[in-house]
Amino acid sequence: MPLLPRSPLSRLGLYAATGAVAALTAAGPALAAADPEKPPAAPAAPAESSYAYKGRVIAKSGLLLRDKPTRASRVIGKKHYGAIVHIFCKTRGGNVHGNDRWYLLTDGTWAWGSAHYIANIGAAPRWC
Repeated sequence: MPLLPRSPLSRLGLYAATGAVAALTAAGPALAAADPEKPPAAPAAPAESSYAYKGRVIAKSGLLLRDKPTRASRVIGKKHYGAIVHIFCKTRGGNVHGNDRWYLLTDGTWAWGSAHYIANIGAAPRWC
């Protein structure tokens, strides 16, 4: 019986099933060796390096926080001049005075701030 061509969706399902079987096969010996009297270990904390980027707001009137990396997007907050912000990553977005980089900030809420108004403290953030 000849093989029929598979659709991209059926191929994706086949790849997912193959990956799941491979993962269970690899995890089997580790699960079998686990001590039944010992509770499972707690999940690891997120890598510190992904939250280690910081910056200082240098806009005299403060930094407007936005829901997207553009000046046309909705303002959802504000940081005052001199405030320290925690940066998750950077991306390209709307141009602000010749700078198209925007930082995704993690201070209480996820919001975007123009890199033009934030001075890096330490290493430059990673790309999103």
